[in-house]
Amino acid sequence: MPIKEEGSRAPTSLPSRYNKTHCFKYSGQKASPEEAEEERVLLDLIAWPRPPAQLANTTLEQTSDPTKSTFIIVPARGDRERYVGDQLEVMIDMYDFHGRHRPHGGDFLVARLHSPTLLAGVAGQVLDHGNGSYSAVFPLLWEGSAQVEVTLIHPYEAILVLQWLTDVHPDRISFTSLFRSGTRTERTECNRCLPPNQQPLCNYTDVRTGEPWFCFKPRALGCDTRVTHVLGRETQNLISKKEEMLFRSGVNLKVFLKALGEISINVLPERNDMANNIMLKFRFHGLPIRHAHVTSASELRYISSELDHMPGGSDTVVIIGVWAHFSISPPELYIRRLRQIRRALVLLLDRAPETVVVIRTGNLGRLDLQQSLRNSDWYAWQMNRLLRAMFKEMDILLVNSWDMVLSSHLPHDLHPPPRIISDMVDHVLSYTCT
Repeated sequence: MPIKEEGSRAPTSLPSRYNKTHCFKYSGQKASPEEAEEERVLLDLIAWPRPPAQLANTTLEQTSDPTKSTFIIVPARGDRERYVGDQLEVMIDMYDFHGRHRPHGGDFLVARLHSPTLLAGVAGQVLDHGNGSYSAVFPLLWEGSAQVEVTLIHPYEAILVLQWLTDVHPDRISFTSLFRSGTRTERTECNRCLPPNQQPLCNYTDVRTGEPWFCFKPRALGCDTRVTHVLGRETQNLISKKEEMLFRSGVNLKVFLKALGEISINVLPERNDMANNIMLKFRFHGLPIRHAHVTSASELRYISSELDHMPGGSDTVVIIGVWAHFSISPPELYIRRLRQIRRALVLLLDRAPETVVVIRTGNLGRLDLQQSLRNSDWYAWQMNRLLRAMFKEMDILLVNSWDMVLSSHLPHDLHPPPRIISDMVDHVLSYTCT
């Protein structure tokens, strides 16, 4: 972990991947060379900068302080006016709590350009220069006033904590199933990965997809008596008190940076002056399901299996959202799930090419310490990168929930407010209603 502490387990590099071999040995599936290469490329896509050697001795005061960090709007070339269709660039510099410029990159920053008057907004693309400086670029999409906003989501050292949790404790949230036969009932712990030598296991690995799932076998009941699935316990106190200080709301967790100079620009107009018959079905995406409400075991079906039984056609719209329940999962498991879905979608569009397929990305949410450790925006950012890359060659509609939430004037929420949901629905309907 990154913060110096007496007796700390602070590594100078990220830990090696958690050994998940026993999760897959029952699947009967081995990644092809093409799939292994794709996974390597995808993992490179979300790779975060490696920690420099001196980070092992980092103190909290040497991490990024958003109140001392700044951004400045880069003047337009030749100090000319800005027009709709141009780009705006912002330079960002990160400083620690002593006011010293950070010597390396790795902070997780987001930026948006917005108009409080028009309630319009657009997300910026942030580039890490690797030396404590960053830049953000925005397209200018509307006429009139626009304001820049830059937010530190997590300092680099907090990202290392999240990465460490994913690598070492990917199953820190557990699940429970109820087993029943007659009047006798038992409850046992379930998850994708359970220690195989602790007690006998019930293997519920999906036959069609090979997705692993196990429960500890009840003492007096058979594995075929499972009737429910529900969210279980979450392991606490996995990080130190000093590491918790990296996730303080209003201090270093989702805090705005201050501007050097004006935060607003004025954008001029473009220079060239130019009765329903619907049935709706909802299905969960299959395990893991992090839901406090009890789910019947008979309802646990995977997306790819549902797609395999779907005829499709010009009157069918498939909308898929699969990310939030995978936030603490190692990316390899998320890639595996997306690959199963992609394979099923290819078959669906081959037999029914008129089918409309919509995939919703993840979005930013409200964060405190506990939400950061289980649903950090950085986890959502990683999954969005993987999802976009894996479906980029397919004829599908992508609903960019990330940009919709980031660019909005409304508060970030894992479950976006009705106004943003309405925008998402309008976006989907614009493609499906002709």
